[in-house]
Amino acid sequence: MDSNQPLPADKTTSNEITRQFFRHSSAKRVNTDATIARALKTEYPDLQLVIVPSWGIDLLGYASAGHASFTSIDQAGDELPSSLIWKVYVAPGRRIDGNPGRLAQDVLFAKFLYKWRDTEFILYVVDGRDGTSSYPSVRNNYILTTDTAKADALVLAAGQWDNELHGQVWVWDNGMWRKSAELFQSISKASWDAVILEEGMKKAIIADHQSFFDSRDTYGRLKVPWKRGLIYHGPPGNGKTISIKAMMHTLYDRKDSVPALYVRNFNSFAGPEYGISQIFLKARQFAPCYLIFEDLDSLVTDSVRSYFLNEIDGLQSNDGIFIVGSTNHLERLDPGISKRPSRFDRKYYFPDPDLDQRVAYCRFWQRKLADNKDVEFPDKLCKAIAGITEGFSFAYIQEAFVASLIVIARDSEGSTGWESMGSDGIEDGWVGVGASEDDGDLEDLVLWVEIQKQVAILREGMEEKRAWVARGSSSRCY
Repeated sequence: MDSNQPLPADKTTSNEITRQFFRHSSAKRVNTDATIARALKTEYPDLQLVIVPSWGIDLLGYASAGHASFTSIDQAGDELPSSLIWKVYVAPGRRIDGNPGRLAQDVLFAKFLYKWRDTEFILYVVDGRDGTSSYPSVRNNYILTTDTAKADALVLAAGQWDNELHGQVWVWDNGMWRKSAELFQSISKASWDAVILEEGMKKAIIADHQSFFDSRDTYGRLKVPWKRGLIYHGPPGNGKTISIKAMMHTLYDRKDSVPALYVRNFNSFAGPEYGISQIFLKARQFAPCYLIFEDLDSLVTDSVRSYFLNEIDGLQSNDGIFIVGSTNHLERLDPGISKRPSRFDRKYYFPDPDLDQRVAYCRFWQRKLADNKDVEFPDKLCKAIAGITEGFSFAYIQEAFVASLIVIARDSEGSTGWESMGSDGIEDGWVGVGASEDDGDLEDLVLWVEIQKQVAILREGMEEKRAWVARGSSSRCY
């Protein structure tokens, strides 16, 4: 048959395939794939059949993204339905955004006229789940064509598209890789402007990453493996996670965009060793890439340490893989991880912020609140808050701000301003953002009064936690 000849896809086509599916599905199924393939060959003797599992090759999704088109083919004149498609409600990822969710279709059996480039195909999508188990799902694309080379080209193009990231991040969680658009949206909001670190350290971290991905040829000339590993360590709440997110954003924005692979755990149905092997297999597949292990000390336990190190050092090439691990407890890491070069080559320490960094963080909050007409935040308040938060992490200072602002907002509900304000908004010690430090008194500032209370509460909690750990009640402090 001429490859340009229209396919027999009109409504007068026999419905034997549909009858076979429903007959087979109404009884105990043994091998739906074999049944459908035999029926298709009988129904379309002049066409070639190409069978492609839908896992990893989403032909309908590929078309919906604008790379092809498809239309449903109704099969009239039969007592059976022409298709079996579930309408599924997909709940919103965040109800707080006001998103009502959406409707999606889950195709169990359907026939389509599929157009890609200059070629038409008949496409059956058939759920072939046999028996009572729902896992693994067996859903196949049955492509009928006059030219198998064109069908193969379609499968290759759709497979490449499906394997790429489209505004997503690869996440390994509980035994499988999935694409997370939600995590991608989170890192898209991360910026180095929001990361308060010693300036030299921030520049060194950024340069360390950028120079690696710019230096493939240099590594090659030096005949050394093109791989690198860093460890971020230090007390919790001081910027390790936000630094990782900001770097993910930076690398994604490069001209040669670098994909990120984020590991939540080593779990898998075949044990953590299999999980580790699958993690590094995907990293090698997507290299050059950015492979992230947060809370490294809890991931690499004694039972999997040797396997993890073998994957890092192993016989397979890890070229192009930049690994970053974070930990709040460097001392818990095996020396083979924390001290041996060529695995994790450099460590960056994220300490509790010093006075200048605390001032900088308060100025960050000052900018965030610049448009808030209800909160006065002069420059002198930054220094004052920094002065009473010695020994606080950034996370603790953030909590002091958040708790204070919640109290202020609650107390001001239903009013047009603070009770101490005059009708024109500048009387009784009201000082706006950027006002002179000589104007007004700290004790007249509602934010200062409230934040002192919250800092005292937090410091009391910190002392109780230290005492609790010192008594040996817990070997771990979060």
